[in-house]
Amino acid sequence: MKEKLTGMTLTELKAAAAACGLKPFVGAQLADWLYAKRVRSWDRMVNISKTAREALAEHYDLGLSDPAGTALSSDGTKKYLFRVGDDRYVESVMIPDEDRKTLCVSSQAGCKMNCSFCMTGRQGFHGQLDAADILNQFVSIDEADTLTNAVFMGMGEPLDNYGTVSRVLEVLTAPWGFAWSPKRITLSTIGVLPALKRFLDEQKCHLAVSLHNPFPDERLSLMPAQKAWDIRDVVSLIRQYDFSGQRRVSFEYTMFAGFNDDKRHADALIRLLRGLECRVNLIRFHQIPDFPYRCASDQAMEAFRDRLNNHQILCTIRSSRGEDILAACGMLAGQHSQ
Repeated sequence: MKEKLTGMTLTELKAAAAACGLKPFVGAQLADWLYAKRVRSWDRMVNISKTAREALAEHYDLGLSDPAGTALSSDGTKKYLFRVGDDRYVESVMIPDEDRKTLCVSSQAGCKMNCSFCMTGRQGFHGQLDAADILNQFVSIDEADTLTNAVFMGMGEPLDNYGTVSRVLEVLTAPWGFAWSPKRITLSTIGVLPALKRFLDEQKCHLAVSLHNPFPDERLSLMPAQKAWDIRDVVSLIRQYDFSGQRRVSFEYTMFAGFNDDKRHADALIRLLRGLECRVNLIRFHQIPDFPYRCASDQAMEAFRDRLNNHQILCTIRSSRGEDILAACGMLAGQHSQ
């Protein structure tokens, strides 16, 4: 199988060119075509000679492919289905919002974390995505040239595939790559502690932590990973870093009626996060089969939000997008029928 060029760093692209007997500057040309111009065929790389393109194509694949399917929501949200490997599929979601277009990107096929309220977690783990699989979600959609932001909140736990995700972040933010500011990118995690420390040390992107319940035993009933990575330890680690400047940390909190939406939970969350420069995003739960809880009422969510804000913890209720096409939080499943 040919090695994929998409996902390579500038140094690696120059080495790939050299391996084909070409000058190093061809590697820089490849980076420009793949990342700055985001072309998806050899024929469009017009400043690289046909002979050089043929030599490269003999040994390398671009690693890009068209979406296998799309679905458009009534609110303008668009879900894309991508085939990865022979029989695996992942989904990503483009979310328009006035002058912003945000891509919710997947980093794994399925997920190992098995959170009970998430459709992706329920389907189990089916493999890691490589850098080309992830970047293909950026360059092969209709909105590729107009994307403004990205959130690693699609299928999978990004920090369970951190080696590859960190490579993608390098491509997205490097001057030879997409040249995006790290401020345009948010990575979401349940709190995989060893990789989380690496991310905080190595990256400048925003962080979002899936919290959902401030009580460890109750969180464990939803999120088995709590046993390995206690949310108290996750918050303790985050407190060691500075979020008073451009990098931000937020905590995602899906609201379940009668489970985590009362004053007791709000006060425990206040105690857990007190003094930390952060935001709490309250998320409406989207019902999935065989799950016992329903979404909290608007009244309960507003009271919860107001209590946190009154205790100097910035809290907002996040608007829901794409529920009618199963593109909202926790609903991505990579389902595909022939």
